[in-house]
Amino acid sequence: AIGLGLLLGLFQGFLIGKLDIPAFVVTLGGLGAWRGATLVFSEGQPISGFSKDFKFWGQGFVGRVPVPVIIFLLFVLVAFIILRYSQYGRWIYALGGNREAARLSGLNTTWLTISVYAISGFCAGVGGFLLTSRLNSAEQVAGQNYELQAIAAVVIGGTSLFGGVGGVIGTLIGTLLIGVLNNGLVILNVSPYWQPIVIAIILVASVFFDQLAKKRRR
Repeated sequence: AIGLGLLLGLFQGFLIGKLDIPAFVVTLGGLGAWRGATLVFSEGQPISGFSKDFKFWGQGFVGRVPVPVIIFLLFVLVAFIILRYSQYGRWIYALGGNREAARLSGLNTTWLTISVYAISGFCAGVGGFLLTSRLNSAEQVAGQNYELQAIAAVVIGGTSLFGGVGGVIGTLIGTLLIGVLNNGLVILNVSPYWQPIVIAIILVASVFFDQLAKKRRR
């Protein structure tokens, strides 16, 4: 799963970085294509009956700490170090801020774009692996609407949808807020049909305030 996520990320990065196909089109098309591929592969049936070792990654504990939490914090730490202290991290910010300016500054924006999408695919593969292990079942519909929650988390955490601004710590805070919000809605016995609506409203509001802050800075 992780290897496949990496390969698909490389493929989408190639379409975006080398062939200059708009990222929104590639990622949206990929969302539909890969989700459809899971239905074809599984013939629409859930896959279950995993080994105890496999379930450990999603349901196990190290001491009193769940294994998925440890993996999550490890990814946060690695991403923070790379973005804050490495040259590659500075290149990513430059690419997000202005791709043409980054290219004129001597950066290989094609390779950089492909690498970023490869990393994204790798992380998606890890997420899918952990979710399957946690549920003890490979469900074709598992993870639906997670893309909306992911966008909302990073925007709430201060990442600009227009690129070049943001950080891992802010995304961590945004993720925790979304998690608390989802759990709170469940505790309050709010219908699950309303939860995507609430997340969408928060996302739009976050983008609005981001735009407002930009105008004030200008």
